[in-house]
Amino acid sequence: MHTELITRFYTAFQQRDWQTMNTCYHANASFSDPVFRNLNAKEVQAMWHMLCLNARNFSLTFSDVKAGEQTGHCQWTATYTFSKTGRTVVNKINAAFTFKDGFILTHTDTFDLWKWSRQALGLPGLLLGWAPFFQNTIHRNARKSLARFILDHPEYQ
Repeated sequence: MHTELITRFYTAFQQRDWQTMNTCYHANASFSDPVFRNLNAKEVQAMWHMLCLNARNFSLTFSDVKAGEQTGHCQWTATYTFSKTGRTVVNKINAAFTFKDGFILTHTDTFDLWKWSRQALGLPGLLLGWAPFFQNTIHRNARKSLARFILDHPEYQ
């Protein structure tokens, strides 16, 4: 059951179908990754909507989908053009899930933020992407973008 849920989520993501992605989450869901930390259910849905709308030259693969009654995981790779720099990013991500009532309750993605910043930002990411202050700046900028998106989309307020 939960294997099918994860597969439905990433198949929808491949098609940038944020509506279907969002139906996979529990009403009390949370999400966290190195860029978007500790999002609540509405913020999670807004994030996927925003990322799907803004994706350029986007492709996604996923594999190793495994799930039991309580937890699940998979690996996925997103390839896209980072809009702020025009640079190509190939981000390899490990996803971990918990489930409740047939929905995703928690979703935690892990990836190497320094590697991501080298690809997305070039030389500044190479030189500073390992530093906590730089990673916090990336996080703050992402949260600002999400907050602006939510202001423009009242369904997430």
